[in-house]
Amino acid sequence: MRSRREFLQFAAASAGVFSAFPNFAAAAARQQLTQDDLLSFDAKGQVTLLHLTDIHGQLKPVYFRPPSENFGVGNFEGIPPHLVGQDFLRHFGIEPGSALAYAHTMVDYEALARAYGRLGGLDRTATLVKAIRAERGDDRVLLLDGGDTWQGSYTSLKTRGADMVSAMKMLRPDAMVGHWEFTFGQERVEELIEEMGYPFLGGNVFDTEWDEPVFESTAFFERGGVNVAVIGQHFPYTPIANPRHMVEGWSFGIRPEQIQANVDAAREEGAEIVVLLSHNGFDVDQKIAATVSGIDVILTGHTHDAIPQAIRISDTLLLSSGSHGKYLGRVDLKVEDGRVVDAASTLIPVFSDVITPDAGMAAHIDALRAPYEAECNRVIGKAGSLLYRRGNFNGSWDDVICDAIRAERDVEIALSPGFRWGTTLLPGQDITIDDMYTQTSMNYPAVYRMEFTGKQLKDILEDVCDNLFNPEMSYRCAPKAEMGRRISDMMLTDTGTPIEAEKSYMVGGWASVNPDTRGPAIYDLLESYIKAQGVVTPSGAQSVIIDGMV
Repeated sequence: MRSRREFLQFAAASAGVFSAFPNFAAAAARQQLTQDDLLSFDAKGQVTLLHLTDIHGQLKPVYFRPPSENFGVGNFEGIPPHLVGQDFLRHFGIEPGSALAYAHTMVDYEALARAYGRLGGLDRTATLVKAIRAERGDDRVLLLDGGDTWQGSYTSLKTRGADMVSAMKMLRPDAMVGHWEFTFGQERVEELIEEMGYPFLGGNVFDTEWDEPVFESTAFFERGGVNVAVIGQHFPYTPIANPRHMVEGWSFGIRPEQIQANVDAAREEGAEIVVLLSHNGFDVDQKIAATVSGIDVILTGHTHDAIPQAIRISDTLLLSSGSHGKYLGRVDLKVEDGRVVDAASTLIPVFSDVITPDAGMAAHIDALRAPYEAECNRVIGKAGSLLYRRGNFNGSWDDVICDAIRAERDVEIALSPGFRWGTTLLPGQDITIDDMYTQTSMNYPAVYRMEFTGKQLKDILEDVCDNLFNPEMSYRCAPKAEMGRRISDMMLTDTGTPIEAEKSYMVGGWASVNPDTRGPAIYDLLESYIKAQGVVTPSGAQSVIIDGMV
């Protein structure tokens, strides 16, 4: 592997990144990237951290369209990671139409996707990880899994996460944290942790009866002769975002005071580098970086954000490595006299047509999928337009799901939860069972049908105004307003009729956290709808008008 300066360098003042890398820029423009281009990096210091997060069950390469909206509120408005499209390209000095413009933004997405192809695939990631370990030396590298790994595909649902655990073991991670892992239930989580054979860290989860830690908070490693402590942080809102009964008896939370205590304890035990492996999300971890002392690096997940290089907050580097296997994060650290004195970082896009698949991992993935391959590849329809999922307020896959619920459940209004997971289909692509389950693979899939008043609907949207999409009901949203004043001008899009507070409406939705929810599984309902449509295009009009955001 050739070593030269990082192919993309973070520039807070929008410096021209590619001006320093003419060879890379030319290769990107000619669509002639090489594996060496992706791996080129000026190694530093004694320790290399590699970071994967939010793979969501994706063993194979995927299309995944970056968001059109990523709104930050307060101090986080208008700064990374809350930049999209042309603003992102300008801020980071990325050439429009280049490989990195495709990897990081939705600008000209369809054309660039057809030019540059899919990203991800654990066999390609395995190639990168092995190359970096070979270059640096195995004893200098830590590979860390940021969670949301086991869930999100047909095979992960059918094997209850076993396929992902088996494949990830071949990558030899050193530790992981979790979120959607918990939706397999406590007993299954404990079984899979035992099967993993490496630490499942989480210092923010306590037993509600005895107030004792459920998981180990910290794991210690020696890399490059340096003592490294990795502290785990599971998703703090798991019992709220997902069914509470699946984690009965466990209390979550951010617990910054506990993070500080764990950092202090790690330092007292001789840690020269302290890493927080977190599933808090980018903005929460920006606050942690600013308020908790003694953390050298935060590797964050959950929000699926991807920026070309780590940002520095106080004395802490913060890196988020995207989702769905699209990227491999890398942070190199130099330690002198027990503290970090220099660092370098990058986010490597995993271009599947450029990277040679690791033969062992490719064969293992084929074996894992073999019992399900015929069903996974069964075609049920065709994409009539770009079908994607990602953004604060809308995604065309969610529009299709709402169309399906309204048609199949005979309701006036359909709601779809704002999951970030789910891959992309280009216009004209076949829709397979595999594709459909990347949008719907979960353990509480029932599609409910019940009456809500207009007031109840407004209350729901107020509570989760940035997590619900529905094409049958339009509304105006002011995310920066106070609770109770965010949502206005609610109306049925079909008729333009205002939604009345006291009037009742028949509403359908899915992924309710209520354990008593009854109804057909969303994947069965959606399959029926797609088959009936043949060619699938969302029917919804613009359903959300955003006020007060840049």
